Amino acid sequence: METAEGAAGPGGPDGPGLRFGCASFNQDSTSLALGTKIGYKLFSLTMVEKLDCIHESVETPDVYIVERLFSSSLVVVVSIAMPQRMNIYHFKKGTEICNYSYPNNILSVKLNRQRLVVCLEESIYIHNIKDMKLLKTLLNTPSNPSGLCALSINHTNSYLAYPGSATIGEIIVYDANNLNTVTMIPAHDSPVAALTFNASATKLASASERGTVIRVFSVPEGLRLFEFRRGMKSGGDEAATWTAYMGKMFSAASSYLPAQVSGMMSQDRAFATVHLLLSDQSNICTLAMIQKLPRLLVATANGHLFIYNVDPVDGGECMLAHKHRLFGSDDDQGEGTESEGSEVTGPAQACPSYAATAALPASGPVTATLTGYSEDGGAKKGEVIPEHEFAAGPVCLDDENEFPPINWCRDGTGGGPGRRS
Repeated sequence: METAEGAAGPGGPDGPGLRFGCASFNQDSTSLALGTKIGYKLFSLTMVEKLDCIHESVETPDVYIVERLFSSSLVVVVSIAMPQRMNIYHFKKGTEICNYSYPNNILSVKLNRQRLVVCLEESIYIHNIKDMKLLKTLLNTPSNPSGLCALSINHTNSYLAYPGSATIGEIIVYDANNLNTVTMIPAHDSPVAALTFNASATKLASASERGTVIRVFSVPEGLRLFEFRRGMKSGGDEAATWTAYMGKMFSAASSYLPAQVSGMMSQDRAFATVHLLLSDQSNICTLAMIQKLPRLLVATANGHLFIYNVDPVDGGECMLAHKHRLFGSDDDQGEGTESEGSEVTGPAQACPSYAATAALPASGPVTATLTGYSEDGGAKKGEVIPEHEFAAGPVCLDDENEFPPINWCRDGTGGGPGRRS
């Protein structure tokens, strides 16, 4: 869930060669969202050879933020034309759920199944995603012009991390469920440039603007656990010492990493490497399991998605498995790789106005259980999910019984700085 570096919008001007406003992977890396000059696109990432465009909207131009909630139908969109307004859509129904306006430009939006967080330069708004009520406003936060923040995907522990200083690398960890500050971590000497939680929200990794070190801290305690540096030498006795040291670190780290990854990381050498075919471009990347194998996915600023195989046994140089074109013509293809276009569906039907959506009959009371929704109709299809404030297991939008319920957004109540326009 990251925005391409140098993306268009209030956070920064267009970079050289940038073809779209933003790109983000969803929380479990099963979907890729692109914000473009004419709207946004959503791609399903369930196959290597086939890239399905599951939705394309041309209703909102110059999108610079687009975030999808897991594999649900809930999508958050912010455009350059209205950078202070957040629109939330049910893209399968082609309807707007609600919209909210804020006092300044929206720089980033983060989602999990419990909370929706909107980050401005000097304030943060925390909403209950089930009814979009504004729960908390963090005012006068340190200047954060890039909108840097991280929200754990584990909704039981909805931790939020954001810079605690504009001049040094302090990190504030905030409990978005209980709405209180957990700890302040003195992570780096220079300002923080990157933040991310692990899947269970028990660890937080950070990097500073210098980019020479990645540190891992325990959550909620804030204790430093690991430190990874780049540019290490690899010759003579130093190599053996470094190898032994890294082996111990990876062995310890394997206890909290996913099973597919922990085996790779508990090695005494660099397990795998990737050399991108194109350089000098902004990109975002993620590790995902596709067709039961680990893959590295890289979305580049010129509109390509590279999928690399990661050998779970031998590691080594990762091989390019497939290259997909997200938009554009065949002339955009880089040399030295196969030309492969994505399968794109036609534009979605025009979305009704907010007034038309608000006029729809209010949904009935939410029952004690909801039927789970699965994008590919797989194992989750028909799964019964408890409707509870801290429900265990996946909770997604169902096309017939919507989760989260949106009665509050539709009945016109609510208020405060984040009220809908």
